[in-house]
Amino acid sequence: MFSQNGLSLDQAPPISVVFRFFFSGALFGILAGILILFFQTAVFDAHSKEAVTLTHTLTLGVMLSFMFAALFQMLPVIAGVTLTSPVKKANLLQYPFILGTISLLFAFNHSVPWLFGAAALLLGGSILFITLVMLKNLIKLPNHSSSSKGMLAALISLGIVILLALYMTGTLGGVLDGVYYTQVKAAHYSLGLFGWITLLIISISFQVIEMFYVTPAYPKLVSKYLPLTLLLLLVTTTAIGLFTPEIWYISNILLALLLTGYALLTLKRLTQRKRPLTDATVWFWRLGLGSLLVSMLSMVLTLFMDDMFIKTLSYIFFSSFALSIVFAMFYKIIPFLTWFHLNSQGYFTAPMMHEVIHPKTAMKHLYIHLATIAAFVLSVFIPAFIFIAAVLTVVSFGWMTYQIIHAHLLYKKTQETGEKFEMNIA
Repeated sequence: MFSQNGLSLDQAPPISVVFRFFFSGALFGILAGILILFFQTAVFDAHSKEAVTLTHTLTLGVMLSFMFAALFQMLPVIAGVTLTSPVKKANLLQYPFILGTISLLFAFNHSVPWLFGAAALLLGGSILFITLVMLKNLIKLPNHSSSSKGMLAALISLGIVILLALYMTGTLGGVLDGVYYTQVKAAHYSLGLFGWITLLIISISFQVIEMFYVTPAYPKLVSKYLPLTLLLLLVTTTAIGLFTPEIWYISNILLALLLTGYALLTLKRLTQRKRPLTDATVWFWRLGLGSLLVSMLSMVLTLFMDDMFIKTLSYIFFSSFALSIVFAMFYKIIPFLTWFHLNSQGYFTAPMMHEVIHPKTAMKHLYIHLATIAAFVLSVFIPAFIFIAAVLTVVSFGWMTYQIIHAHLLYKKTQETGEKFEMNIA
């Protein structure tokens, strides 16, 4: 399923590595819902501490956790990169990463200088470490696919995002004078959302859309040049933006055009599926891509009119884009890995994928996710809906947490009580 050339257990990391990153991401998602319950519509003011706290809960705690889960799994599978000692590397990343994220969230709310320092050390050290490890392995590949090149570009973006973040935390912690703080903040925002999150999703989609849904391949022009174009555009704008911040207006228009084209192309590919059956993951992809279109339109509109409602809608729909795609991948990865690892261990009683997470279960989560987005949009105009949005956020990530626990327990139960094939050698 994950590779045209097949997948061997030797290439895949232990299932616990992927499960626990998904699990921590889901828990941070529950925390995000709880924070929204307390912060309410203050999260819509991009300059408030409430908005900054929620943004980093989602981008760091949720998205980065989910994306590292995907990278640990897909680097060996899609790119052919073998990460040695994956459990050790996951430990060196995850524990300081969680502590660093929590330190940063407290720092935003209490403005204690040493908390910014602790966050910088823990987050900077852990993320830069794993980024360099993955980059080193990717660069050494003799043959690159479009997906592996895109992952390379996404990881370069992540490295730059972290370096910019270190400058900002150094400024907030009183270590640096922060002359370029405003310009660096703009670059950090754009590189994080478009150079890391969006670019990684695009890179993975080049392979999984065709494989999972049996669609025609992306045009070579798109798969070969889009990731590099996005990276060069963002890096060039970052450099020029230090001295001419207005360059971001032009860059954002170009970004919107490129990402709108990608979204429309991918939506078209999903209509060309050779398998007529439509499951929840297809709808998660459609919802995510549709949300990206709305977000890009809103972003362009804000360049010409300073309207708080349009800006807020842009943030909401970008979040919907990123989370919808993550949920789509989650409902493919977790059932497959549970079956695959048990089957590879010789258990002929290994549960089938639909027994790990039933398609109807994924569809129910889709409805919860749709209701969550609707509640957030309504809360922009009717503030009371923010409480519904907060509760639904907790329910959505709680639903996800339960599926991870259920898959883990099913995995352990099969190992304890399942029957294996017996190899009779004469």
